[in-house]
Amino acid sequence: MPNSIESLPVPRAEAPREVTGAIERVISHVPAPRTQEVRDPGREAQFIAKTAARQAAVLSGSLALPPGPFGMVTVLPDLYLIWKTQRQMVADIFALHGRSAELTRTHMLYCLFRHAASQVLRDVAVRTGQRIVVEQLSAGAVKSIASTAGVAISKRVAGTAATRWVPLAGAAAIGAYAYWDTLQVARTAQRLLDVDEPAVTG
Repeated sequence: MPNSIESLPVPRAEAPREVTGAIERVISHVPAPRTQEVRDPGREAQFIAKTAARQAAVLSGSLALPPGPFGMVTVLPDLYLIWKTQRQMVADIFALHGRSAELTRTHMLYCLFRHAASQVLRDVAVRTGQRIVVEQLSAGAVKSIASTAGVAISKRVAGTAATRWVPLAGAAAIGAYAYWDTLQVARTAQRLLDVDEPAVTG
């Protein structure tokens, strides 16, 4: 798995194959958590989510600062690094609940992309009583869902590509979206862990 953005290809914003490849790379590894089980995981998760959201906003906004074609070449590295930030956040939230051993690449796929590709991932999780359970998928199913999600995300990125041609204002908008996007990932993770806990707020 690549450890730096230099090892990633830099495609056009609308190239779904490259986005799919980045999705597959980011979910192929579940990172070690930086947290441990606590008495009040909901409160700690709020803090972790907001910290990760701020990091994602700064990262995404900074990468979007170069205008025009220079900004366009940062699209895939931007996505990949934000997903890595979100991936670590999910691992940390699971650890707060003492459930790190349950976290799989299917959970990671669901948490990171449920809000962005809801139609693709709607059948991956099922409600059992008061809990939400993620169905474990085969490697082929994960690849298929990642491919479909990649197409959906590529369309969104292509639709907002014009903002990268607007200095400062475009970067601010992209950073704000990264903040919101990261909080959605945190909300999904918390719903999986305990549907009775308060959702993460912005």
